[in-house]
Amino acid sequence: MGVVDPTHATTPFDPTVRGSTLGALATRLRGEARARAGVASAGLQLGSLAPEAFPLPGGGDTATLWEALANVAAGDLTVARALEPHLDARAILAEARAAGHEVPRVVDGDSWGVFAAEGPGVRLTATTASTATPGDDTAARLSGTKPWCSLAGTLSHALVTAWCDDDRRRLYAVDLRTDAIQVEPVPWVARGLSAVPSGPVTFDGADAIPVGEPGWYLERPGFAWGGIGVAAVWFGGACAVAARLLEQCRRRSPDQVGLMHLGAVDATLHAASATLADAARAVDAGEAVGADGARLALRVRRVVADAVEDVLGRVDHALGPGPLALEEEHAARVADLRLYVRQDHAERDAAALGRSLLDASVEGA
Repeated sequence: MGVVDPTHATTPFDPTVRGSTLGALATRLRGEARARAGVASAGLQLGSLAPEAFPLPGGGDTATLWEALANVAAGDLTVARALEPHLDARAILAEARAAGHEVPRVVDGDSWGVFAAEGPGVRLTATTASTATPGDDTAARLSGTKPWCSLAGTLSHALVTAWCDDDRRRLYAVDLRTDAIQVEPVPWVARGLSAVPSGPVTFDGADAIPVGEPGWYLERPGFAWGGIGVAAVWFGGACAVAARLLEQCRRRSPDQVGLMHLGAVDATLHAASATLADAARAVDAGEAVGADGARLALRVRRVVADAVEDVLGRVDHALGPGPLALEEEHAARVADLRLYVRQDHAERDAAALGRSLLDASVEGA
């Protein structure tokens, strides 16, 4: 990804945070939104203000999409956290349309989320709407509770997974602006991503439109691509944290340990950047589908998540407690990034990657 390529940037691992049009726009929108007590809405605005900057994945310009997400995250991670699921929903609907399914279109003024998490003790189920004709499953109703619904009280629409029978889940499009949907309060105690509340939503017979067949959401190629897009956001957030270390080294001559951390951070981000760039090439070349795509997503997310944690640790060690205690911008970036990267499943995803590699080797033997 050209975002941090030293041959294209004026400084190492600098995704042109200050000079990037997208990064600067994200920062400006967050400042404006803060005055309205609606910081996360800035991400949704950005998707409308600069749609040409965010091409659909798999269409030959995937690197541009992921670089754009990284640059937005480098400007403001909260804005990127709100923008990414909106773009993911747009991509999912486009993928469904290309597969021959009749689905809603994302129009100007819409704000979409993707609610696909499961949680203990709660379950969202889908039934055929009573108004549907026999054999017609183009209308459904959702009942139950869905956990981890980010910005549900702010969005206009969402794509939601629900159980359509005992063993299968299906994706549904829902309009969130209805009395049949109740956003439950959540005691958000984390210091990170405080403007992006992610709590449960209760559905009471809410109208919904099926998107794809049962199981299609997880089986489609774009599921893996969307997971890599999230990693691109993590990467951009890490670039911004790393930029604070470079700023410190310019301001005050570093000792040998400081230089060691600076070099190690640059190498770590360069490796993550190259991994994302190669993944974008594979997606556009048609090489990231089926099991290959799932394996690629696990691998890329593992590389980027490890890079993020390495950068966070090294910058902490190099800078000490001062910036974390006294600098609002840096402390917020670190808190946001630490929480966001926990969306990765860490050792469990590494184990899943190992299982995938082993299964592939046995099949090919």
